Amino acid sequence: MWLLLLAPALLAAVLSCLRLVRAAATADSLTGPARSHPVDPVGVGLYETAYLAGGPVRVVELALVLMTGRGRLHLAHTGWTSVVDPHGRSRLERALITAIGPEGQSRTGELRDRLAAHPIVLEIGGRLVQAGLATPPMVRERTLLAVRQVRRALLLSVALLGAALAVAAPGTGDAGSAVAWFSLPIILTSGTLLMARVDVHPYTRWATPAGQDLLNAARLPHQAGDPTEPPPGLPDAAERELLTAVAVVGPAALPDARLRAALRN
Repeated sequence: MWLLLLAPALLAAVLSCLRLVRAAATADSLTGPARSHPVDPVGVGLYETAYLAGGPVRVVELALVLMTGRGRLHLAHTGWTSVVDPHGRSRLERALITAIGPEGQSRTGELRDRLAAHPIVLEIGGRLVQAGLATPPMVRERTLLAVRQVRRALLLSVALLGAALAVAAPGTGDAGSAVAWFSLPIILTSGTLLMARVDVHPYTRWATPAGQDLLNAARLPHQAGDPTEPPPGLPDAAERELLTAVAVVGPAALPDARLRAALRN
């Protein structure tokens, strides 16, 4: 009886591991040694750093924090974003104000999701992908999906082993045989996941290894278009330090609890 439970466990384990190997091979061909360093120079400012650390959503969060700190937006802890100054200073700021809508107010969560898919935000990622600093979104999504499928196959194998032990006839040695056979899919999936931690995990990040080096160094050059002009009442160095922390770590780096709560809504 327990043999009927072994078949789906083996099938799920083999298929999921093959998908992960295929996804890793595809990722390696697109982001491997040939693209481990930028092909063309690309300016890496705060928004680019935010993309490498957290993807499009992090870029939007950084823009919200920057515009709030400069008095252009008001982020309420109740989950609403309101326009204070309707004149954006950059393409991204103007896109954000437009996304809020003509009423000048929008739910922060909806605004974040809407703007994360905006062409201007995706353009930042496209430049970084072309430079070899960011993992292509399609590669990242497929790799993450393949890893999740292997985890599900491992959990399925463990669950089916429990069911097999429950139906195994006592005193016949079926329990020992079930453990021995089910160890095959369990070892296969768990071993694949362990290897994925080294060989596949880099492809699940927004940044490639070269991009990770930039994040680790956290050296952001002052350049044209970098949103770092000094705001009134806040020194340039202090603002840059805060914005860099938000770009690399996310809203958790904000010292203002109310602002953190506003971004979580």
